[in-house]
Amino acid sequence: MKNLHRYIEHTALHPTVDERTISLLIAMARKYQFRGVCVPPFWVKKVKRELATEDIQVVTVVGFPFGYGMTQTKVFEAQQAIRDGADELDVVWSLSAFKSGMTWPKIELAQLANCCHDEEKFMKVIVETAYLDEAELRTACDICRDAGVDFVKTSTGFAPDGAKAATIKLMRECLPSQVGIKASGGIKTLEQALEMIIAGADRIGTSSGPQIMEAYLSDQPQIE
Repeated sequence: MKNLHRYIEHTALHPTVDERTISLLIAMARKYQFRGVCVPPFWVKKVKRELATEDIQVVTVVGFPFGYGMTQTKVFEAQQAIRDGADELDVVWSLSAFKSGMTWPKIELAQLANCCHDEEKFMKVIVETAYLDEAELRTACDICRDAGVDFVKTSTGFAPDGAKAATIKLMRECLPSQVGIKASGGIKTLEQALEMIIAGADRIGTSSGPQIMEAYLSDQPQIE
């Protein structure tokens, strides 16, 4: 597969992220020219400043990791992240409201999508697939599509399970071609990354970006 690096969003969202972690992430992003880096909101300004001359998207999270905050809070988070320089926002939807059978998730996502699109930014929605059965996942994809989101993302990395190829295939079956899929959660090897892409993923969220690229480059002398 050509240009694997352009599928990868190298990620550092664990609770003990510090400046050294962020500096290493920036260095790895420059080295491998990943599609993006996903960092906590606190670090967006620094990362944007450091990567200003690179073709690398700065991604951050909203409502992370559980998504059950108030919509007004999420909107404020999104607006602040955009002001700080974020190019894309990964929003955790309200699984609590969805599991309660409420229509609020669609309303909330539509508001957040408008907030992002007014500033020409991309919005991904983390639906946390580990907690959804097949019927719920289909409904979740429908809600995201109707709300006008740009991507649907599998996982925060805080649930019991992360991305699975079968889940990605189902999501691709449910979503129109203009809505992308970001596979994340537990993707640590080249084989896993390729499996997700073959299943239909457009982005790979992983904290193992350099390791995946080293395995990839061991078979190819350079990034094409």
